[in-house]
Amino acid sequence: MDGKEGLILQGCGGELQEWLHGINEMFTEAGLLKNGTKFEDISAFEHDGLTCLLYPFEGVELDIGKLAVWRLQTHETFGGTWLSDYVPNHLGGFIGESAPEAEKPDCALIGQDGNIFNLVGIAKRTLREHGMNGRAKKMADRVFASGSYSEALCIIGEYVNITSTTEEHKPSLRQQLKETSPEKTIGKAKPEKQPER
Repeated sequence: MDGKEGLILQGCGGELQEWLHGINEMFTEAGLLKNGTKFEDISAFEHDGLTCLLYPFEGVELDIGKLAVWRLQTHETFGGTWLSDYVPNHLGGFIGESAPEAEKPDCALIGQDGNIFNLVGIAKRTLREHGMNGRAKKMADRVFASGSYSEALCIIGEYVNITSTTEEHKPSLRQQLKETSPEKTIGKAKPEKQPER
């Protein structure tokens, strides 16, 4: 599916047909699907212990700006991401792909103040921290030349992998060992003293 786009939802248990009809109905009511088009074929796959669904964009007319906003607003529920983001960042790239593009750094924008100036500032800082100063400037220039908020969000998503501010950060094993002092470990292993009689 290199060169194609779609929506991937993560953590989808249950019947495939229910997900197909449910998303078609939800997207039609919200005005995301246009001119009576509907998703016909979706694919399911397992990755990292999650059942994921792919809704390919071929054959459907979508309001991409509204879909981008919906994806950000419902990320905690559906884990929605673009196919073009998911494959390079989770699966190592498309089959037969030549050298991958520069990897997009994770940027915690979901849960932040949604003011576009704030979001651009956070995304620029993230790119600069990863040595991508040129990309940071280009992203900001494109965002401020864009015609709408939803278009601006799509542009930011081209440069950074948008994540949630509430995602649990697990410390590394080294960090966990460092935080556990030897005294505490030894103290736990000692039996309790019996009271003297």
